[in-house]
Amino acid sequence: MQINEDKIVDDFALFNTWEEKYEYLIELGGDIALIRPEKKTPEHLIHGCQSRVWLDCEKRGGRLYFYGDSDALISRGLVALIIKLFSGSKPLEIVKYNNGVFEKIKLNQHLSMTRSNGLIMMIKQIKKYAQKNLLDHE
Repeated sequence: MQINEDKIVDDFALFNTWEEKYEYLIELGGDIALIRPEKKTPEHLIHGCQSRVWLDCEKRGGRLYFYGDSDALISRGLVALIIKLFSGSKPLEIVKYNNGVFEKIKLNQHLSMTRSNGLIMMIKQIKKYAQKNLLDHE
């Protein structure tokens, strides 16, 4: 399975405090696979996020690759985390994935309600892209 859960859990385990983990999230945002500027359209905007977040998907060789951006540091880090988790996976792997990594790293417990909602909306969009590509494959 391509989903990169173990690597993310290991990376977060390197940090002792949530302040350090938030700093790591912000650093992840600096390494994000950026969405092309012309794709920053309402079609790619994730609704329900506290800040503006864009996500795009590209299929290559039966795998999905994701690109994103946000106008806020923490949200950009969350987008980067999701991209790191799912990019390079097969559509069926994404559709079947139970999002367990967020409980394992206890992220849900340390996000505000609005950021948590935004994270849920980002994951829903990733799964929509996967579902669409799964159907296109059949």
